[in-house]
Amino acid sequence: MTTASAQQSGLWRQLAGLSLGLLALLLAVAVLLGFRSLLYQSFSIPSGAMKPTLLIGDYIVVAKYPYGYSRYSLPGSPPLFAGRMFPGEPRYGDVVVFRLPREPSTDYVKRVVGLPGDRIQMIHGLLHINGAPVTRERLEDAVETDTSGRATRGKQWRETLPNGVTHTTLDLMDEGFYDNTPVYVVPPGHYFMMGDNRDNSLDSRALAQVGYVPFENLVGRVDRIIFSLGQEADGSLRFERIGMAVR
Repeated sequence: MTTASAQQSGLWRQLAGLSLGLLALLLAVAVLLGFRSLLYQSFSIPSGAMKPTLLIGDYIVVAKYPYGYSRYSLPGSPPLFAGRMFPGEPRYGDVVVFRLPREPSTDYVKRVVGLPGDRIQMIHGLLHINGAPVTRERLEDAVETDTSGRATRGKQWRETLPNGVTHTTLDLMDEGFYDNTPVYVVPPGHYFMMGDNRDNSLDSRALAQVGYVPFENLVGRVDRIIFSLGQEADGSLRFERIGMAVR
């Protein structure tokens, strides 16, 4: 083999190696995008609106397939289609991530308490669905200590929704701003969302800020906590929360 032939052969091997490497990279990117778009996506919790279920510093994974797929299932939310493909209906008690109707670039996480056609009302801090109060049981108070060492207490309730799903809510004050509301009638194709921290949650009760959430705006159902970082000065890991299922 001549020197020129040997150089050409080496060049072709290098090009072939680069092509295989590029193909592997493109395949990895495609798999990652597919996983993120079609199966699961991670989010962090920046506020206490879902206490005690979700805490500031929790990192959650959201399953997208339970409700099917809308434009908001895709990175960048491209307007490729309207509505949802392969839709699955949310249920009472599902904790979901959704896009804020008035600002679709913003993600919110709340709990589904109202289905299409439901009448939702808060009366003296107690949730009513279609005219009937939900069942709730008083639990031991939640106690939190701030950085100055001062302890604050909040009432906790175990609430049972019409389908039997139970969860814990936090009641920080009696007769809070959203403890008494008008009746909300959930429109067709929409859902009513509330935070578990009932006195510290901007949710569907605030019609101008959140309001009724269109089915299309749902990103997915929260599955579990995959990581949790405390808000103390040392930023310690909350090992007991890692891997915890969200219900």
